Amino acid sequence: MSVRRQSGQIIEDRVWGTETVNSLASAAPWRTFRWRKGQQHYSGTYWSATMRDHVIYESRLELARLLFADFDPSVHRIVAQPFLLKAVLDGKVRKHIPDYLLVTEQGPVVVDVKPLGRLSMPDVAFTFGWTRQAVEERGWKYEVWSEPPTAELENIRFLAGYRRGWLFGSDILDALRDAELDGVALGAATRCLSDRPEPQVRAGLYHLLWMHCLKVDLGRPLDTASVLRRPA
Repeated sequence: MSVRRQSGQIIEDRVWGTETVNSLASAAPWRTFRWRKGQQHYSGTYWSATMRDHVIYESRLELARLLFADFDPSVHRIVAQPFLLKAVLDGKVRKHIPDYLLVTEQGPVVVDVKPLGRLSMPDVAFTFGWTRQAVEERGWKYEVWSEPPTAELENIRFLAGYRRGWLFGSDILDALRDAELDGVALGAATRCLSDRPEPQVRAGLYHLLWMHCLKVDLGRPLDTASVLRRPA
């Protein structure tokens, strides 16, 4: 395997398993962005609340996975294109760059993102097959991630607009944390602080949903009838 340091230095031909999680968690993305007229993928950067920094993506589907990772409280670090993995198979050197490394409370997760319709392609299945074997032999988790449920994605995408905690007054957030909101519909909850403008209260509720201080069924479109719940 090979790793690119934040300085730009490339550490090549490391034995798989010798790089620690902490070392890989500070790796720079293996590839650099290239834009050209007519390119088929959509690249960009996403400001991650988890990382307090920008994380790159090379497709809208990768951006969706980033949103889910940023929303997941068990994820502590998100690393894009963390390393170049090499293996000799059938007498040939095979190479693959996973899309993300997630450092989670349950351990490292190596993630590849691919549309569902392409998973059955022979070259894709072959690459993901040997990558899975290499990752799982190390005791890490390997995940192939495809299109998520539409309502869940749109809800998380919407709540991500309220992920920047410094934009919210602590007095409003503290008051909402103390309010009796378990079982209350979202529309009614926006009126629970009579001394505060309703738009500010609504924004605070969305931030608390992003922070998992409140929960709601994300499997259906978020609206005023959505019922708030306190975490167990």
